[in-house]
Amino acid sequence: MELPEGGERTGSAVAAVAVLADDLRRGMYEFIRRARRPVGRDEAAAAVGISRKLAAFHLDKLVDAGLLCARFEPVGGIRKVGRTPKVYEPADTHIGVSIPPRRPDLLADVLLDAVLTEGEQETAAEAAMRTARERGHRLGTEERDRSRPGRLGAERTLTKAEDTLAGYGFEPDRETPTCVRLRNCPFHPLTAKSPELVCGLNHAFLRGFLAGLQARSVEAVLEPRPGECCVTLRTPPEP
Repeated sequence: MELPEGGERTGSAVAAVAVLADDLRRGMYEFIRRARRPVGRDEAAAAVGISRKLAAFHLDKLVDAGLLCARFEPVGGIRKVGRTPKVYEPADTHIGVSIPPRRPDLLADVLLDAVLTEGEQETAAEAAMRTARERGHRLGTEERDRSRPGRLGAERTLTKAEDTLAGYGFEPDRETPTCVRLRNCPFHPLTAKSPELVCGLNHAFLRGFLAGLQARSVEAVLEPRPGECCVTLRTPPEP
């Protein structure tokens, strides 16, 4: 399973929620979900008591937000004379918004992969750490491939980390020229239930990310602070 694009996902979710703030759109969306079949504009309009023309406007807004899919198809499978009508169905997507951003799905995906790939000589915790490191490494490798090949210096690494990890809910902040604090833990409040495990997975994920970037001049270190991610990215001190 591929890692989702965090920033795009958050923006799309917020836009979808904003669209559903309108009572008419929400009513038509809920009606179409309950119908379990393609619904035409006339039927959707009747469900909320508005004109077909106004319904078309609101339905297309729901399509633009990624909540509905639309296509041209005879309603009820019966072809009539004239233009084939447009029908609507729910999109196969899950919409969720959290402020500040949370990513329990990423943590759950790491743990599921750990269960499925646990080796005979591994404990469950060791398999989880390995999987988190592999996920981070994959992300770092993908980001390195998007930029110029080769190892990144400290400044480019920290900038790349800020740009990438912001999309995953870490809220990176350049505290000093050589240090990026991660102001938000995407796995909170699960961290409170098992801080050693969750912080360890976070640390492994971010170490893997830096390894995938081939960044030798920046390290991920555990520096827990209340209300923040437990990991800081910084250049090591001069010897």
